[in-house]
Amino acid sequence: MKRSKNLVVLSHCLLNSNAKVEPYASHAGVNHDVVFPYMTKGYGIIQLPCPETCYLGLNRWGMTKNQYDHPSYRSHCQQILQPSLNQIEAFVKAGYKITGVIGIKGSPNCGVLHTCQGFQGGEIDHSRIDSQIEQLTIVKEPGVFMEVFQQELELRKLKLRFLEIED
Repeated sequence: MKRSKNLVVLSHCLLNSNAKVEPYASHAGVNHDVVFPYMTKGYGIIQLPCPETCYLGLNRWGMTKNQYDHPSYRSHCQQILQPSLNQIEAFVKAGYKITGVIGIKGSPNCGVLHTCQGFQGGEIDHSRIDSQIEQLTIVKEPGVFMEVFQQELELRKLKLRFLEIED
């Protein structure tokens, strides 16, 4: 069968929502609304690793960009991105077309144009959780993982289009 030579790069949770923080999974597994159109058009899919699951596991709670924005976490992102970057670079050099990278709007890591910020410090205080949540804001900037991904692509002189969806 002839290859399409068309690829799309997806945030991990678009193909596996089980990696999301417990209450935030909007799909049982795969986000068919995003993935299926690419599949029917013969696109190959490069799934990015989930930096949060790799770093903190499944028993984590929701955090913001402020909490993830730390040198050791950025180093973790650089490290786990290397296999994906190597694949992307190989495909580009072989003449494949990468339509773009799809991230998750508002994610502290996979947000492309929007991420969440806010941090009051300390433990989650159930007596004032509403006020802690009210302190969170969505800002127009990428999440930590996508920021690192864009920087790593630039170092390799690779230019990809970045998009985000609400998931």
